[in-house]
Amino acid sequence: MNLNFKNRITLHYIVATATLMALVFGAIFFTVKNTVLENLDSDLSYEAIKHTGEIAISGERIYFANKAEWEEREHRESEVNPVFIQVMDKQGNLMDKSPNLKMDQLPFKQTKFGGHFNTKLNQKNIRQVQLPIEKEGKIKGYMLAAMSYESALSVISKLRNVLLISFFIVLIGVYFVSRFLAGRSIKPVREISNTISRITRNNLNERVSTPHHQDEIHELSTNFNALLERIENAIEREKQFTSDASHELRTPLATLRGTLEVLIRRPRSQVEYEEKIRYSLIEIDRMTSTLEQLLLLARLDNSSYQKKHDEWTSLPKLIDESISQFKNAINEKNLKIDLDFDHSDKAQGLYYYSKIIIDNILGNAVKYSRANSNINIGVKTLEDKIICTITDEGIGIREEDLTKIYDSFFRSDALSHKKITGNGLGLAIAKKCADAIGAEIEIKSTFGRGTTVTIIFLSQS
Repeated sequence: MNLNFKNRITLHYIVATATLMALVFGAIFFTVKNTVLENLDSDLSYEAIKHTGEIAISGERIYFANKAEWEEREHRESEVNPVFIQVMDKQGNLMDKSPNLKMDQLPFKQTKFGGHFNTKLNQKNIRQVQLPIEKEGKIKGYMLAAMSYESALSVISKLRNVLLISFFIVLIGVYFVSRFLAGRSIKPVREISNTISRITRNNLNERVSTPHHQDEIHELSTNFNALLERIENAIEREKQFTSDASHELRTPLATLRGTLEVLIRRPRSQVEYEEKIRYSLIEIDRMTSTLEQLLLLARLDNSSYQKKHDEWTSLPKLIDESISQFKNAINEKNLKIDLDFDHSDKAQGLYYYSKIIIDNILGNAVKYSRANSNINIGVKTLEDKIICTITDEGIGIREEDLTKIYDSFFRSDALSHKKITGNGLGLAIAKKCADAIGAEIEIKSTFGRGTTVTIIFLSQS
């Protein structure tokens, strides 16, 4: 059966209600029925025991000792709920009976002794009991007592009919109420569905309204909005990557094209060809570096896999590797590197991310340092943190630019140092790596005097 979500909820409500009502109504019915029968059986047993004392036994004959008085009383009084009494011998032969039985006779059942059972008298329902008649420890015969079961049966039948009718009426009411409640319950789900249908790649700012109650629907709406946020951020990063790549590659490509067009306009000397080719190779190297950094930024957006498979390594060792990497630039500027390392076992970081951070920070320190100046690098452990500081005596950063230094392609006072190559991606990459491992980067700089970068790593727990 293919039902929609609303009808399935309604069906579950109805099934649950029907089951509960069946149990409750069944308990009521059988409780009332048993109570009515118990009262009837109690009266019947009382009458049977009372009339047992009125029986006389003479030899094999069993009879009512005061039957004449009994008949006279029946002629004088009207019986509302008459009791029928009958005496049988051991063989089941009729010995005597109450006057109100007239020509009728109670049915005798050889197997029903001491218990109450239903039977019929003159096509009428009666409740009957059979008790043995004993004398001197021997059974002489049986006392049969019966009362009409019609009124009790009528009460039980009416109760059954009322409960059945009420059962179906309540179920019908539950159906409409449950459909209404189900419709209200799935309203947030329908809103989510409508929001999804409106969302496109160019329209990711739609959000689902969250209910006031902190329930599962509120959690679903919140998680869905968070999913939309992540998707929107991913799309924005893709757009940013495309925009950044086209922006950074357009200029060197135009330069290459212009250079090559100049070369083919007329014959050139070998020296001119070599000069233009070297210039073109520099532009190609710059484009390659930019592309690699852009791709690295894109990979860092999905850092969970790399973080799981990264290994812890010594930070002083990473710094030594980075210094070796920039050895040529350091020697060219005659820079002095002062190291102050805490070689504690705690001074460790995740290799992949820490290496990228240190490479970019130290690379900037070397790039922007003045010739014959110093670069101080320190590592110390402090409780559950490792503090790494890199201080240079370079050109520094303007104070108003400190809030923008993590923006992609931003370079502080770029026009004043055109000869210093760069694309403004280093600090953006370092910041993303720091965020991935829970590290912090703090930058203090005095324009014209130098910059101090403090990297706060979390120690291995």
